[in-house]
Amino acid sequence: MRRPHVRRPHVRRPLGRRALAALAATAFVVLPATPAHADSIRDQQWSLEAMHTEQAWQTTRGEGVTVAVLDTGVDDQHPDLAGSVLPGKDFIGFGASRGDRAWARHGTAMAGIVAGHGHGPGRESGVLGIAPEAKILPVRVILEGSDKARDKARKTRGTALAQGIRWAADQGADVINLSLGDDSESAHPEAGEDAAVQYALSKGSVVVASAGNGGEKGDHISYPAAYPGVIAVTAVDRWGTHASFSTRRWYATVSAPGVNIVIADPDGRYYEGWGTSAAAAFVSGAVALVRSAHPELTPAQVKKLLMDTARDAPKGGRDDAKGYGTVDPAAAIAEGAKLRPGDLKAATAGYGKEYFGPGPTPADEDGGSGGWLAAAAGGVGALLLATAVVLWRGGRTRRP
Repeated sequence: MRRPHVRRPHVRRPLGRRALAALAATAFVVLPATPAHADSIRDQQWSLEAMHTEQAWQTTRGEGVTVAVLDTGVDDQHPDLAGSVLPGKDFIGFGASRGDRAWARHGTAMAGIVAGHGHGPGRESGVLGIAPEAKILPVRVILEGSDKARDKARKTRGTALAQGIRWAADQGADVINLSLGDDSESAHPEAGEDAAVQYALSKGSVVVASAGNGGEKGDHISYPAAYPGVIAVTAVDRWGTHASFSTRRWYATVSAPGVNIVIADPDGRYYEGWGTSAAAAFVSGAVALVRSAHPELTPAQVKKLLMDTARDAPKGGRDDAKGYGTVDPAAAIAEGAKLRPGDLKAATAGYGKEYFGPGPTPADEDGGSGGWLAAAAGGVGALLLATAVVLWRGGRTRRP
C-alpha cells in the first residue's frame, strides 16, 4: 500500500520547533502547532530564499500551468489555496470527508508548498508556494493514515495510483506530483503504475516523486520514484546537507528542502514538518515555473534541465544522496531559453522493455502468485505512499 512520505510528532509543539516525525509519502515530517502570525510563517519559509524564488518570479510565478497533486485530497477552501484548485477526481470513493480530522491533510500540505498564494491584505499571511499562480488539480488516490477506511482502501483500491496518473495526464496536467510511495521491505514495481507513468510522459506531463524516507531504515527502493522518467527528489536541510531520513538510491535526480518546512492544514493552523514528500512538492513547484516559462519543452528536457542547472552538485557531479544537486528554478528557466523543443514521442520513449524489471512471475513458477521482482534493486521499499500514510497516521502520534 502506497503511503505519504511524511511523519507526524507525538507531542504538540509551537511552530518553529524541530520536527520529530516524517510525513508518510516520501520523507516529510510535520509538527502540530498553534496558529501563527503572518510574519512568523513567512520568516520560517527558508525554502523560498534557498530556491532563489525571487529571481525565478521575475520571469514567471507559474501562470498557465496545472500541477496535479495525487494524494489524500486537497482543501479547496483553504484561504492559501482558494481560487487555485480545479475540480478534481476521487479514485477512492469512501473514507473521511470535509470536516473530518482525517481528511485531505497531507494533500493540502503538498498543494500549499506547490502553489500556496497566502491570504489577507496583500496576501502577506499564510503559506506562499514556489509557483503561487499555478493551478492545482487534486486527485485522491490514498487515504490519511488515521482514516478508519484505510485498510478497506488498501484491499480494494490497489490500482488507484495508476488510474490517477493516467487521468491527470488526460486532463492536460503539466506536472504530476507524487509525494507518496512504497519503500517497505516488500515494495516492488507494478506494471500498471509503470505503464501509467510512461503514458503520462508521452502525453507531456512531467512526473515528480519523493525518493523515500528510508535513509535510516535500510534505504529500500521506493516506487513510484524508481520508475524510469520520474524526477525523484531527495531532501536537504537549510544548509544544503542531505537529510538523514532521505533515501539514498541510484534513481535520485535532484534534492530540495525537506526539513523544518511550514505547511498549511485544513484545520486552519500551520505546522512544521520534514520529509521527502515536501521536497518533491518543492520540485513540482519549480517544474511549474520552468513549464510556465518554456511550455514547449518535453518532460525529458525538463528533467535534464533541472539536473544540469542544480546547485551544490556532489563531488563527481552526482551521488545517491542528493542526485545532481539542489534544484534551482531560476537557473533552469534561464538555461531553458537556450533549448529548442524536443520530439515528445522520442524524448519520452523511456526504455525498450515492457516492464521495469522482469515483469510478473509466471504462475507455473511460483504457484500463481503473480508477484513482482525489483530489477537491479537489491531491496524494495515503500516510500512514496507509505511515507505519506505515515505522516498523517494517528493524527498526533509519531509516524514511521
